[in-house]
Amino acid sequence: MEKKLILRGALAGGLGGLLAFVFARIFAEPLIQQAIDYEEGRGEAQEKLDRAAGLAVGGHEHEIFSRTIQADVGIGVGLIVFGVALGALFAVAYVICIGRTGNIRPRALALLVAAAGFVGFYLVPFMKYPANPPAVGNDDTIVQRTQLYLIMVAASLILMFVAVVLGQRLAKRIGTWPASMWAGLGFLVAVGVVMLVLPPLGHLDANVAEAGKRATETPLPLRDPEGNIVFPGFPADVLAKFRVYSVTAQLILWATIGLVFAPLADRLLTGKRSGSARVEETSAA
Repeated sequence: MEKKLILRGALAGGLGGLLAFVFARIFAEPLIQQAIDYEEGRGEAQEKLDRAAGLAVGGHEHEIFSRTIQADVGIGVGLIVFGVALGALFAVAYVICIGRTGNIRPRALALLVAAAGFVGFYLVPFMKYPANPPAVGNDDTIVQRTQLYLIMVAASLILMFVAVVLGQRLAKRIGTWPASMWAGLGFLVAVGVVMLVLPPLGHLDANVAEAGKRATETPLPLRDPEGNIVFPGFPADVLAKFRVYSVTAQLILWATIGLVFAPLADRLLTGKRSGSARVEETSAA
């Protein structure tokens, strides 16, 4: 049964990845192109400043794959594969929850696990380290940014697991709803502490050396030696829309996993129980 559930989870994840790609291709891809155009324009402005200062200017790197291939094939295949992997992990979590969450029906359990996955795996880490388009981010901090994000994801998932366990134990003493409220409040407080402990990206050493302590790595206006602005900072509307669309794409992915997996799991588990009940009735007769 476990293998069948994991297969169904992978299929639901693949469909979710496909739908998320369609959404991202329509809404997020134009913003990515705007960010790339900004990065290229800023690079040209920086080269002019370097030449004027008598500094050496490096050569341009040529892309291995065109933007069309990246936008249509690369992102599409990546999101579908990511969805399949995420769906399989979702199914594993679902299997672990079966029988350990009280008398919750298979459909409802699938939706609850999907909602918890979206919140714990994506939304909470996003609140601390939100998604950024190209041109937003210092090349010298890629490793640190990746490590910090993974730490935030791990902390979010661990704290969510602890909150669920705590809620189950409290439910036996004070009831389901009060226990859920206290467990949820504890999760929010613990997550808040982790967010306070982890540094903002603008406080990383490379960013401090370049522009002082700031909250983010979002590029500021480029200035010449006299302090005149020669190229604007990264457009705030592009950044805001990209982040909204990133959250929406993830919501589509997780919602699809939950909504598609729920009836498949219900049919599998309910059918198995019905078959077992019929066998027991036949044996008793």
